[in-house]
Amino acid sequence: MRDLLKPGISAMQQGRQLCKVCTMDSLISANTTHCPYCGSPISVRIKHSQQKTWALLLTAIVFIIPANLYPITYLLKNSTLYPDTIFSGIISLFNSGMIGIALIVFIASILVPILKIVALSFISLAVHFQWQLSPKKQLFAFKIVDWVGRWSVLDLFVISIMVAVFDKGNFLSVYPGIAATSFTVVVITTLFAAQSFDTRLIWDANTNAK
Repeated sequence: MRDLLKPGISAMQQGRQLCKVCTMDSLISANTTHCPYCGSPISVRIKHSQQKTWALLLTAIVFIIPANLYPITYLLKNSTLYPDTIFSGIISLFNSGMIGIALIVFIASILVPILKIVALSFISLAVHFQWQLSPKKQLFAFKIVDWVGRWSVLDLFVISIMVAVFDKGNFLSVYPGIAATSFTVVVITTLFAAQSFDTRLIWDANTNAK
């Protein structure tokens, strides 16, 4: 039970492992592959967590460039295509007086994905090089970035709504651009990068560095 754990010492050092589903801890055993409380698969640490996280982060870094440089939507009006990047769309919203929406799109589509990549990269580097940083602060930052990062899908919903609402045949149509695919890859890879990262490694790195 969790009340048996001693503060200041990792659960693994005390011979116990935590279930990430029900958050209950149990004894570490070679025969224990599932949580005795909820039956979910359990392990001392997620296998190859760092490698998976870095692979997904590098993919996100590659795709975030075309996601911001290339058109995310094309507006077809009077047989003429008008491309819009994420940034130009924000400028258009701002010039139209929709400052609040422009700010939301800027935060969700540009600021959050970049900050999430930077934050996850920094935490992963801190774990790899065993930097002497506060584990609680790193974990707090990770949880914030992970929660806020889920709102990056907002832009994808905006594109879907625009296509559904403005598609009026030959008079006015909206089509997703190549940046929409790239942005989708960035959102998915950063979400999976956060899921694959084992936060318990933060405590391990701090303990091993001492």
